[in-house]
Amino acid sequence: MIDGKEVRCESGENLLKVALRNGIYIPNLCFIEEEDEQPACCRLCFVEIEGEADPKCACTTKTEDGMRVTTKGERAYRLQKTAFELIMSNHPVDCGNCGKNGVCELQKISKVLRIRLKTEKYQKFLNAYPIDRSSRVFIFDPNKCVQCGKCVYLSSKLGLECLSFAYRGFKRRVTTFLDAPIGTTKCGDIDAFVRICPVGAFTFKGEEKSEGGDS
Repeated sequence: MIDGKEVRCESGENLLKVALRNGIYIPNLCFIEEEDEQPACCRLCFVEIEGEADPKCACTTKTEDGMRVTTKGERAYRLQKTAFELIMSNHPVDCGNCGKNGVCELQKISKVLRIRLKTEKYQKFLNAYPIDRSSRVFIFDPNKCVQCGKCVYLSSKLGLECLSFAYRGFKRRVTTFLDAPIGTTKCGDIDAFVRICPVGAFTFKGEEKSEGGDS
């Protein structure tokens, strides 16, 4: 049972997958439906489970018969709120000029959690990496990357192996081998990178807006 709604599933299924399949949205950025093992790096999908002392990440929790799950508990919400505010402290908010405006997962999570995108809880720490326009298909803006790892996963799944995480700490980011322009790699013309990216790190060329407007 999730939020008082009885759901049917096989024991041992991924809890987040079951929730989404039944129309119950739990904030998430890094979840990859096709995979059994999840990276659990965004820390946004916390839920409370009856009998468990602490909230659990839904993406790494397996369902059990008789499980009772609450997605809107106060303890889970505090963890989600903190995770989201930390993500936004390192994310430029310029929705009006972004090709993902209106379909950005951050905008959706902001509404669900009732938290403004321009949070002031943590000091803003923005990167200033060059925007890569070398692809004929898309623009890659590493400054908007939330490090969900979905593009790295796709690159590997397609057998291209041209995107990976590099560097450590605050410098950690998704990039190509030796920081080569992405348009010069095998990933350069794959529009699926735009479709799998939950934010505005990958956007189709021609979708930039001429006028600003923050959310």
